[in-house]
Amino acid sequence: MATPGIGLNNSTQSSLTNLVEQKLRAERVVKAGASWFLMVGALSLINSVLAMSGSGIRFIFGLGIAQFVDALARQAGQTGFALNLVINGGVAAVFVLFWNFARKGEQWAFLVGMGLYVIDALVMLMSQDILAVAFHAYALYRIYRGLNGIRALKHFEGQLQPAGAPIQPR
Repeated sequence: MATPGIGLNNSTQSSLTNLVEQKLRAERVVKAGASWFLMVGALSLINSVLAMSGSGIRFIFGLGIAQFVDALARQAGQTGFALNLVINGGVAAVFVLFWNFARKGEQWAFLVGMGLYVIDALVMLMSQDILAVAFHAYALYRIYRGLNGIRALKHFEGQLQPAGAPIQPR
């Protein structure tokens, strides 16, 4: 009969396994919330390329500020196209940075990213694009769930750490 491990009885191992599973679930929640930043940034950049190509297609998932920059760029002609990609590429890169830090459980990335996205939702509201505002609200809800997952993640990480004892390989 196999033993659960050195110094672990069945109930201790079961409890430890349960904690590890809960920690992994909390990590998935955090990463799922963070992934919305990546999606918004990428689709916003795609929207800019579509707008500059003259296509009538756009995603409601993008950023309102990108639409504003697109409109200004169309008026500026060929130079505007390059500036549009630089500006909207920079904005999309900021959202990719939020994704990068948020998926690692950095609370500030969620908070600042959500704050900027709320401001962007207000831009969409001013342009009376109700469907895009509704999507912003849904995305903010999903991002907020990821933010809430950080608390659970920290809790389970603390439960899995022995009382300040470092793990040293032998």
